[in-house]
Parts: sequence; C-alpha cells; structure tokens
Amino acid sequence: MIRLVGIEKTYRVRGGKRGESVHALRGVDLDIPDGSAISIIGESGCGKSTLGRIIAGIEQPTSGTILCDGTDITKWNAGRRREFLRGIQMIHQDPYSALNPVRTIDEILMDVLRLHARESGKDSHWVDRHLPAILDLVGLDPGYVLPRYPHQLSGGMRQRIVIARALAVEPKVLVADEAVSMIDVSLRLGILGLLRRLRNDLGISVVFITHDLASARYIGDNSTVAVLYRGSVVEQGPSESVISQAPEHPYTQALLSSIPLLRGLEHKAAEQVVPTGILEEGNDDAGCLFAPRCPFATHECRQRRPSLDRISESGCATAPNPNTNLDPHPHTFRNAGTGGHRVACWHPTRRKVIPYRTDITGR
Repeated sequence: MIRLVGIEKTYRVRGGKRGESVHALRGVDLDIPDGSAISIIGESGCGKSTLGRIIAGIEQPTSGTILCDGTDITKWNAGRRREFLRGIQMIHQDPYSALNPVRTIDEILMDVLRLHARESGKDSHWVDRHLPAILDLVGLDPGYVLPRYPHQLSGGMRQRIVIARALAVEPKVLVADEAVSMIDVSLRLGILGLLRRLRNDLGISVVFITHDLASARYIGDNSTVAVLYRGSVVEQGPSESVISQAPEHPYTQALLSSIPLLRGLEHKAAEQVVPTGILEEGNDDAGCLFAPRCPFATHECRQRRPSLDRISESGCATAPNPNTNLDPHPHTFRNAGTGGHRVACWHPTRRKVIPYRTDITGR
C-alpha cells in the first residue's frame, strides 16, 4: 500500500515577480492499494502529470508525505528508497520520443534487463528467459520486433515496447501518463486491455492519468477515479459511481457534460453543467477553487474552502467544522481505505449528466 498525504508542489515562476509561484498540487491525499487501478482525471494544467511524476519519484514534493505500508519513505536509507522507486515505473505519453532512435529494440530492452539482473542478484539465464516473456506479455513477437529500430514500428507497437521496458524491472506500480493519447484511436483499446490484463494477471497497480473519461472507465473493474482541479482532488470514488451513476461535484459534472455526442444518442434526462467563466489561475481566494466558475456557487462557497469528505448513503457530505471560517484541515484524508465516494463541495448534488444509452431507443 502506497499512501500520499498532503502532497503539495510549488514552482517558482521564471522571469516573474520576485516570490511569484505556481501551485501545481495543493495537499493531495491518495491511496494506491496493491493490485488497484486508479484513474486521475482533469483538464490540462490541473496537476495530473506532476502528481504522476511525484508518485514515480521523478520529482520531489514541496511538502507532504509518501508512505509505504505505513512507513515514511524519506526515513529510509538511499538503497532502500532506490529499490522502492524501482518498483514504480512510468509509461510516458509520447512513445515516439520515449525510445532511443539509434538503438534496436533488443539493445533497449537488454540494457534494462542486465542492469536489473545485476542489482537484484539474478543470473544471465534469467535475462535470456525474461526477454521473450515480457514481449509475450505485451503481445509482441520477439523475432519481429527485437532486430528493428523504433522508427520501423507502429505507434501502438512502440507503446507496447515502452510498457515491456517498464515490466523488465518487475514493478509493483505502473504510472501511465496519457499512455494512449498519442496512439491511433483504433489501437487505444488494445493498450487499455493490456493494462487491464497486467493488473489482473500480475497484480500490478495501475495509476492511469488521463483527460479521457471513457478510458478512465475502461481501465479496470473495481477501479477508483480521482478528479483533479487546480491541483486539488475535488471528487474521488469508484469509477462507476463518479463517472456513470452519481457525480456529485459541479466540476466533475461539467467534465462529463463536455463529452460530444452523435445526434440521436442524447439522453433527455441528462443535464448540462457549464462553467460560468474561464479558468483564472491567479485566483487563490479562501473559498472553493471552482467557485468563480461554478453555476451553483453560493456565498458560503466563496468564503470557505471545503475539504474532501466521505459521502454518506444519502449523498450528503460530512458536516464541516462550524466554528471556523476556514476548515482547519482542508485536505485531511478521512475514511481512508473505505472506498467511499467523497467530494470537496459545500452543496454536493447528484446530477445525471453522462448521456449514456444502452441502445438507440433509450431503453
């Protein structure tokens, strides 16, 4: 179990005013149980990729704690921390630039396998056995792909090679950052199916970063969705609950309302939630971050920032602290591990906004 508690990331603005900074993440709490699937969704610039890089150890948070089985990894020595981070591999968005163009696929994969074998005490026979095994896992023919250079393979095959390279070190977690966004639409389902199989067959946890809500639903059964807005988780819960059945936060509802539909497939019962204005990054008032754009915002929303609370059976959020102007723990990780549907909103309301239909007649 990996747990992120109060993760914040701030970047200083180059060439800006002295002390000017950008808040990429604002106290994110996230659980990554063993063998789980978690989709992190949100619009461009919301902090999804930054969160993924922090999970993979590529970047360090400005503040916050990363726990492994309840232990703070910053307390570990360098060797143990390096071994832990080796078990978290990242699949980058662009398969075209992720592979060295002047090396064959055989050279690219063998370098990783030999290094891993040396550091983990495996013999050379393990390398010879593991290379065809990982290519078989990702659905590639070793005889065809190994002697070729990356430019001789299709985009889908290159992304499978990137996944195979990540599997070479026997990871426990794969962080897939927009892993299908640059692949032809006809090949995306194959990559998503591969990630599902890796989770089911090998017990690998998958953190899937995407702005594609359909992909987030497909990544796996019993998966979780975390919706990010301006570096803060505004809604989190089971994917079917958050995306299909009962989105509670107006921002999640706005994302779902933006899905384009073919004429004739509209659902008459579906509402449309449209933000009232454009995103203003500099607006860091004490209230809800989405309040300036929310069509349902009240005075309370503009005065106090809500915390991410668990939703009860009736759909009502846990009551905030009434004795303070600002929730004293706006990012407290409550009810961790319950799998409940939680939302950071003063007035969470279920709205049917996803216009899915089982057939053309609406049944």
